[in-house]
Amino acid sequence: MQREGAGRGTPLRPRPRDSGSASVEFLGFLPLLLLVALAALYLGLAAFAAQQAGTGARAAARTATLDVPRAAPAAAGQAAMTTWVAARATVDAPPCATTTERITATVTVDMPAIIPGTAFTVTRQATMSCPPAPVPVPVPAPAPASAPVPASAPARAVGMP
Repeated sequence: MQREGAGRGTPLRPRPRDSGSASVEFLGFLPLLLLVALAALYLGLAAFAAQQAGTGARAAARTATLDVPRAAPAAAGQAAMTTWVAARATVDAPPCATTTERITATVTVDMPAIIPGTAFTVTRQATMSCPPAPVPVPVPAPAPASAPVPASAPARAVGMP
């Protein structure tokens, strides 16, 4: 296809009917590009929330299995997550009881809706074994009382007759 002025030493100019068509095509394609970018952003936020929920569930389960926890398991799970995720999270972590072998901590994060109608929740669980019940150590009976040594008796060195 030859354009006007081709071969005569004049610069090539687009035909007047083609001017602006790329802009119109881009404007038609722009909403699809924005939707794909928004979906990628939302997917990244969901993956981040799922990772944080898993971290919170493991921290809550680990704290629940301690013999003497320094914090409540739910508080430990909240503290292990970022503030953005922790504000939207619910932590359920029962402490170990003498009748349970394992506990399961559950963290549920409510994801906000970027596009109306797309809100959902992310749930992660962590299960850990409870420590065994302490075995009572038998206390030895006291030794029979022996006769007291008189204070006036001379002390003897070991091995001397």
